[in-house]
Amino acid sequence: MKQLQPVAILPVPFDWGASRRGADGGPEAVLLAGLERKLQMLGLQYETRPNSYLPNPAADRRTSTRMKHWGRTLAMSEAVAREVALLAEGGAFPLALGGDHSIAIGTIAGLAQRMKRLGVIWIDAHADINTPQTSPSGNMHGMALAAGLGLGDPRFTGIAGISPKLQPGRIVLVGARALDEGEKHFIRKHGIACFTMYDIDRYGMARVMEDAIGIASAGSDGVHVSFDIDSVDPRDAPGTGTPVRGGLNYREAHLAMEMLYDARIVTSADIVEVNPLLENTPVTARLAVELIGSLLGEKIL
Repeated sequence: MKQLQPVAILPVPFDWGASRRGADGGPEAVLLAGLERKLQMLGLQYETRPNSYLPNPAADRRTSTRMKHWGRTLAMSEAVAREVALLAEGGAFPLALGGDHSIAIGTIAGLAQRMKRLGVIWIDAHADINTPQTSPSGNMHGMALAAGLGLGDPRFTGIAGISPKLQPGRIVLVGARALDEGEKHFIRKHGIACFTMYDIDRYGMARVMEDAIGIASAGSDGVHVSFDIDSVDPRDAPGTGTPVRGGLNYREAHLAMEMLYDARIVTSADIVEVNPLLENTPVTARLAVELIGSLLGEKIL
C-alpha cells in the first residue's frame, strides 16, 4: 500500500454466489468488529461507502444448474466493477468487504479498467478457477478467479469489455488445500503459481510469501490481494461457509499480511466469506479486522 493513500471501504453484502446463506452479513460484522477504529488507530484516511450502488438482488432470478443465481451475481459484479473503477481512478485504495468470493469478479473487473498488468495474490483454501463445465456445485463463488482469466461464461468474462483481465503469470494462489480436478487441470495448463499447504508446511510461510510477492509484482502495475477467510484453519476462523481443516494458523495469516505491507506492492484488496450466522461470537469478524490491520501497516513493535 502506498503511504497516505486513502482507504475506500466498499461493503458488498452479497451471498448468492455461495451454497450457504449468511455471508451478506459479513461487511456489517467486520465494521461492527472495529474496522474503522483500526484504521483510525493506524492514522489512515478512510471513507466507508454506502451500499446504494448495489442493485436489489431479488430483482433478477435468472439461474441454472451450472451457474446458480447467475443473474443476481452478474448484476452485483457489474455494479461492483463500476464502483471499484471509480475508486481506483480517484486514487483510493479499494478495500472490498464480502460477501462471498463471487464479489471478486467485480473487484477484478473494476481494477482491470485501470491496470492492464494487474497482479493477484489469491489467499484461499480453494482456487476458484472452476467454470460452468467443471464446477461440481454450480456455485458462482467458485468461478471468481476463472472469470478474470477469461475462462467461463462470456457474460462474466466480458464485464467491463476486457477479457482476459489477468495474465496467468502474475497470479499466485496461497494456502490451497481443496482443489477440484478441473481446477488442477487449469492450474497446470496455464502455469499458475500455486503454493499449497504442503508447500507452506515444507518451506515455511516466509519463503512462500517472498516467492508469491516476487511473482505477482513482476512487471505489474499493481497487486490485488484477495483474502478468503477460509484460508485460515477453522479453529481460528469458524465463521465461514466452506471450512477446510488444515489451514493457515493465526500467525501464518498475519505474517502473510505483514509481508505484503512491507513489500509496498498492494494497491487493493478484498476480504471475503465472513459469515456471522455460523458462530455465536464475532471471532471471525474480529480476525478479519486484525488481518486488515496487518495488511495496512499495523506492527507488533
